[in-house]
Amino acid sequence: MTAPATYRNPVLNADWSDPDVVRVGDDFCLTASSFGRAPGLPLLHSRDLVNWTLVGHALERLEPEAEFARPRHDRGVWAPSIRHHDDRFWIFWGDPDQGVFQVNAPAIRGPWTRPHLVKAGKGLIDPCPLWDDETGDAYLVHAWARSRSGVSNRLTGHRMHPDGGSLLDEGKVIVDGDRIPGWFTLEGPKLHRHDGWFWILAPAGGVETGWQGAFRSRGFFGPYEQRIVLEQKDTDVNGPHQGGWVRTAAGEDWFLHFQQRGAYGRVVHLQPMRWDAGWPVLGDDGAPVAVHRRPALPPQPAAAPATDDDFPGGRYGRQWQWTANPGDGWATQHSADGLRLTCVRSADAHDLRRLPHVLTQRLPGSPCAAEAEVRLDGTEPGARAGLAVLGDAYAWIGLERAADGTVRLVHRFAEPGAERERDAGTVCRAPGGRARLRIEVAAGARCRFGFDVGDGPRFSSGPVFTATPWRWVGALLGLFAAAPEGPGGAGTATFTRFRIDDL
Repeated sequence: MTAPATYRNPVLNADWSDPDVVRVGDDFCLTASSFGRAPGLPLLHSRDLVNWTLVGHALERLEPEAEFARPRHDRGVWAPSIRHHDDRFWIFWGDPDQGVFQVNAPAIRGPWTRPHLVKAGKGLIDPCPLWDDETGDAYLVHAWARSRSGVSNRLTGHRMHPDGGSLLDEGKVIVDGDRIPGWFTLEGPKLHRHDGWFWILAPAGGVETGWQGAFRSRGFFGPYEQRIVLEQKDTDVNGPHQGGWVRTAAGEDWFLHFQQRGAYGRVVHLQPMRWDAGWPVLGDDGAPVAVHRRPALPPQPAAAPATDDDFPGGRYGRQWQWTANPGDGWATQHSADGLRLTCVRSADAHDLRRLPHVLTQRLPGSPCAAEAEVRLDGTEPGARAGLAVLGDAYAWIGLERAADGTVRLVHRFAEPGAERERDAGTVCRAPGGRARLRIEVAAGARCRFGFDVGDGPRFSSGPVFTATPWRWVGALLGLFAAAPEGPGGAGTATFTRFRIDDL
């Protein structure tokens, strides 16, 4: 089959937030923010910048572990940078409550080192290293989170030890956005050396309505001059900014960036990039492209990060993340297929947003239907398991053990700020404690819930639920098993044949 001559944006149509990319040989590797989910720092691979697969994660658990024993959706791993130096991959990121961290590995699939704190402090975000091959010097630039530090709209630069483990000075503000008329919320810097200049590609103006800027200076500590190199103009791509510049082996330049799309999170676009009078020009003369000629790279089979899962041997695929650091025994491996989740006891069993033992993946950015089969083996009254759409508000459909021992099909939801969920539709019995669950997600992230308990598929009588994001994070699809507080075990639930299909 002949590969198409063009591609269509977004190339990653889900919440791969704050992407950065690096090329090593013929391989392109991308990482993204993961905030409080574990494992963190997803690792994606491509040979053509259009088709991407998820190959792993660089961070198994967030540290300090006790801090992330419960969901912290707006904390943890903020915008990372990925680089290749001295035959190793390096990822730097900022935890706004702790400081700048780093991990490294000899190959993209690892093994990755444990997190190393390069610079401690509140509000340190969006770090990016640079090893200058011309001089042997190393540098680091980072932005600031006003919520933690009271400082924002400026970039701070440091000299860095070449081993990437420490900084050699106290740092200096090298770009002050307050001194640039009309600029605000300057963040997300990516540092490069090109054509005798130090380059910082950094967005400003906020994720909803901002733009991508380029800064250049002959010396790392400035002074820098700037231009806007990508903005919405007359397109429907709001706030096109924060991403990574990569050059192919043949010398073509490309830029991957995100677009904030509400409940769908930050989807990733690919822009052509050229140089004019010493400055980069992104997209179509500074406007995002919707369709464009593919990069001049060998044709590749169509590919996308995995979503479907049969859970062979009780193991879940790398597309899944817990909403906090996982605990022992939440998922049990066994000899058959199917994900066996323990009905973990919790005082928060009636608010999924507070549960750390929810297994999640990203909500696709186009209309789709998510479907899973579940069997509830939990014998404790109140034991439950289901399929959810999670955000500031959430809704789920699934099974619950009643006080009389029967299993019921239930559909529940909770509004933003609500302390407990409420019934959303008709409750019916589920013979054999089994059900097929379905969520159809239409345009605008409008979700319709359906089920089959053996007497033919039905849609619930509840209202259509509109998915909502969390702070910084798009809505998530989730599988869970839970039970009220109490002594002893509460049993398990087994999920089989999880699928996401286009609508």
